[in-house]
Amino acid sequence: MATFNTSLRESGKTSIIDISGDLDAHTSIQLERAIQDLIDKGRTNIIINFSKLNYISSAGLGVFMSFIDEVRSKGGDIKFSNMPEKIFQVFDLLGFPLLYEIYDDEHKAIEKFQTTAS
Repeated sequence: MATFNTSLRESGKTSIIDISGDLDAHTSIQLERAIQDLIDKGRTNIIINFSKLNYISSAGLGVFMSFIDEVRSKGGDIKFSNMPEKIFQVFDLLGFPLLYEIYDDEHKAIEKFQTTAS
C-alpha cells in the first residue's frame, strides 16, 4: 500500500497543503478531501507544496484538474510550489505549466496571492 500524507498550514488568507509520499489512484481521495474541505470553508487561495512527493500518477494529476474551475470561479487559484524535478517533468509533459503557476519556492507563491488580492 502506498504511503501518502497531507498536512495543512495557513499563511494569512492562503492555505498550504503539504503532500508527501506517493499520490496515486488509492491515495488521491485523501488530497481530494483536503482540497474540498478548504473550498467548503471558503478558502480558495491554495498552494500545493510538492517538496516531499515521491510519485504522482494520472489519478493524482486528475485531482488538480477536477478542482481548478471551481476554485477559480470563486476568485481563488491553486498554485504549485517546491516541485521535485522528476515530478515537474510529468507536469511539464502534460502542459500543466500553461494552466497552473508553478513556483520553486512556496514564499513566492504566497507573495503572488498577496499581491493579487483585492
